[in-house]
Amino acid sequence: MKSLVVYFSRTNITKRLAEDIAGQLDCDIEEIKSKVNYNGKLGYARGIKDGASGKIIELEPQKYNPEDYDVVYIGAPVWASKAANPIISYLNQNEGRFSNVKFFLTAGSSGFDSSFKQMEENSVKPLKTLALTTRNVKKDEYDLTSFLE
Repeated sequence: MKSLVVYFSRTNITKRLAEDIAGQLDCDIEEIKSKVNYNGKLGYARGIKDGASGKIIELEPQKYNPEDYDVVYIGAPVWASKAANPIISYLNQNEGRFSNVKFFLTAGSSGFDSSFKQMEENSVKPLKTLALTTRNVKKDEYDLTSFLE
């Protein structure tokens, strides 16, 4: 089965998880890059504001076409109980191009359910979901076995 891991990460927590997933699957991986700057304290504030409003933003071009894959793993951090805007923008930009998806999210503590719901509304029903706190990822306190099956 041909898989792709796609993710957005502001602080490298989601990136770390995405790289672990891609490494275990030995598959292609792509970082979604926003044309909006979400770095630093100002970027954090902008992300919270954009997350709350559901703003669709412009992205850098992607290398991989999700239609070429059997399963696309899509990951993002949670911002203000919403999936980070760059991932929602990616889902909107690729509407109708996904056959099977699995979603993974990272967050300080909460907002997973509403974020997964938002991602599903902008894509297709996921085969599986994975929600991990920043602490779990930083301390490698997780097992991907059932998520990757």
